[in-house]
Amino acid sequence: MNSPRAAGTSAPSFRRSGTGAPPPRRTGPERRTAGAPSRADYCDPMTSLPKAEFAFPGPLRDQLVAAILDGSKISTTGLVADYEHEGDPLPQVGERSVVVDSEGRDVGVIEITEVRIAALADVDLAHAVDEGEGFTTVAQWRAGHEEFWHGPEMRAALGDEDFTVDDTTELVLERFRLVADLREK
Repeated sequence: MNSPRAAGTSAPSFRRSGTGAPPPRRTGPERRTAGAPSRADYCDPMTSLPKAEFAFPGPLRDQLVAAILDGSKISTTGLVADYEHEGDPLPQVGERSVVVDSEGRDVGVIEITEVRIAALADVDLAHAVDEGEGFTTVAQWRAGHEEFWHGPEMRAALGDEDFTVDDTTELVLERFRLVADLREK
């Protein structure tokens, strides 16, 4: 997702902002080790990585960001309609972005490892589980995401107060990996 959204009891989503460059996604989480890029490597304003915003600021975003940073969230789902509404290009494998928390702080850098477009009806269990939100069935995943996508914040972001999804709604399914934890330790 590329609009602020995410799960828990709400559906998960993701929004990128910043340079207008395509937003990066994630796959397998990696911990920073000696020789890995440091916070300074990613926080230099000259790097101008786009921002990755999961859900809208608040408890859901905080939950999703924590899951990214602890490695339990390695996939995310966005609406093709959201990318189209924002005029953003679809994400591409290899793109990186800076994950921001609810306070707007840069907390991590993710890299997209896989992108696929799929109908809502075609989302598989592996993707749902890898979103790191505790879903154990595709039905749970779908219910959470529909609640989010049909919520007032998402509808406002799309400029469509009647927006709904169905089995044919096109989604952007991304896998990513955490390449840097930018939190001060």
